[in-house]
Amino acid sequence: MRVTAGAAVDAPVLAPELARVAAATFPLACPPSVAAADIAAFVRAHLSEHCFRRYLADPHRLVLTASAGGDVVGYAMLVHADPDVELSKIYVLPTHHRSGAAGALIQAGVGWAAQRGARGVWLGVNQNNLRAQRFYRKHGFEVTGTRTFQLGTSMQDDFVMRRDL
Repeated sequence: MRVTAGAAVDAPVLAPELARVAAATFPLACPPSVAAADIAAFVRAHLSEHCFRRYLADPHRLVLTASAGGDVVGYAMLVHADPDVELSKIYVLPTHHRSGAAGALIQAGVGWAAQRGARGVWLGVNQNNLRAQRFYRKHGFEVTGTRTFQLGTSMQDDFVMRRDL
């Protein structure tokens, strides 16, 4: 498993791959009650090739990719805003669950945040996504609050989890 940081120069090749992985993985993190049309609209609005080109060019964001055999199998995106860094996204294709890809991505992201002097890393996770919550706890994150996340026409209840650095 190889984890690398993406850059704007990589966008022509990397953005379509990231959009492909996002389209395959984001729906898996959504509660079954969310309409497929709402999920598709979110993917188009926030996880398209165009969006990933923008994310890769943004100096306040880090897009990490996990690759196996030359193929992108997962990604994470972090957003730097003093004093903390947000782990905005972390997704791995189901074929590579339990491969160490997600752990490698989160370790690289936390390392990046620490290098920038962040006090902590925070994220939002759906309150029904128990698997993700276990994963984050395993990596030192604790629930510190709640938030509401709009996904299409529905409002989702998230836990806010944080890890001090």
